[in-house]
Amino acid sequence: MFDFSRVVDRHGTFCTQWDYVQDRFGQADLLPFTISDMDFETAPCVLEAIKLRMEHGVLGYSRWNHDEFKGAVTRWFAKRYDAKLSSQDLVYGPSVIYIISQLVQLWSKPGDGVLVHTPAYDAFGNMLSANYRQMLTSPLMKTETSYEIDWSHFEAQAALPQCKILLLCSPQNPTGRVWTQDELQRMAEICQKYDVKVISDDIHMDMAFEPYIPWSAVAKDQQWALVSSGSKSFNIPALTGAYAFIPNQEHRDAYLTQLKAAHGLSSPSILGVIAHIAAYQQGEPWLEALKEYLYSNLSYVAEQLGHEFPQLNYQVPQGTYLAWIDLKPLNIDMDELQRLLIEEHKVAIMRGDTYGKEGEGYVRLNVGCPRSKVATGLKALIAAIKTLQHQ
Repeated sequence: MFDFSRVVDRHGTFCTQWDYVQDRFGQADLLPFTISDMDFETAPCVLEAIKLRMEHGVLGYSRWNHDEFKGAVTRWFAKRYDAKLSSQDLVYGPSVIYIISQLVQLWSKPGDGVLVHTPAYDAFGNMLSANYRQMLTSPLMKTETSYEIDWSHFEAQAALPQCKILLLCSPQNPTGRVWTQDELQRMAEICQKYDVKVISDDIHMDMAFEPYIPWSAVAKDQQWALVSSGSKSFNIPALTGAYAFIPNQEHRDAYLTQLKAAHGLSSPSILGVIAHIAAYQQGEPWLEALKEYLYSNLSYVAEQLGHEFPQLNYQVPQGTYLAWIDLKPLNIDMDELQRLLIEEHKVAIMRGDTYGKEGEGYVRLNVGCPRSKVATGLKALIAAIKTLQHQ
């Protein structure tokens, strides 16, 4: 029903990934596998809903606090994840990172610590630094098949007096770990023990290939927020729009004061609201087909790397459309690899150290695109590595 192999030319659309690749990689004529948006058109039901709204012709101020939007979100969680979340706890925000930033400011003071599993989405570190918070790291340990939490280190960090918040990424970006019920429960117990609040960034929840469990299923109190959006799942970040479940009314009211009074953001993008409603009410068949395609792309990466470099033991991640590839077993110069990719192969692939020192020796390949593009990028990566091996 849905053709994800069709190539859509994104040049000239003010597209961050394609039109502004020079900002990060120094050259403009590169094939990009960079920031985490996809090269696919969004679901037809979303496009149709936007077209209908545009035909109306008036684009005035709007609202998010109504049953249609809030009901679409809560029913999505109930249907897909068996999560009983209250629409009364739901708030809106222009983006996931905005909501997280406001909660960090409300729940901690400058100089306080925020605990993060690393390697981590680079916007976390940038946001915490800009808010004068200390990022306390909990480095994940690589195993033969996945990544695991170092529980003794995690608890030691949570026990620090300056640690006020756990900023959880679920599923985790960039490793793709989907946390199990036992892992989430153990984190919840530790956080309650040391009075650490939890902000769970679940923007990749719909891209989980293993069972995704929302924080609400393990929470032991009301000292948490679950933040998400349809922007990754349905490739609509440019429409803006995110949401959070904040069960504590005092915390919820404080956040809404920031949103409305301090920052004047009470009126959302109407197209973002309509897109979320359409996606969550009608977009499930498209999403399921998309996930199959993405998993196939990731499996292709694993197959090709396994054939060329079996010592890498690259495994398909449990979630996300990001291939997090550990090149350390090959002992190659990562600076020279980037130079070859950019100058010789005209390909832009994110360096792993973008996501912290734990990412040194890795690359992050975005496979949210047609297979033909994945094949081209992977061929370039393999060729560049072989060049370095034969020098």
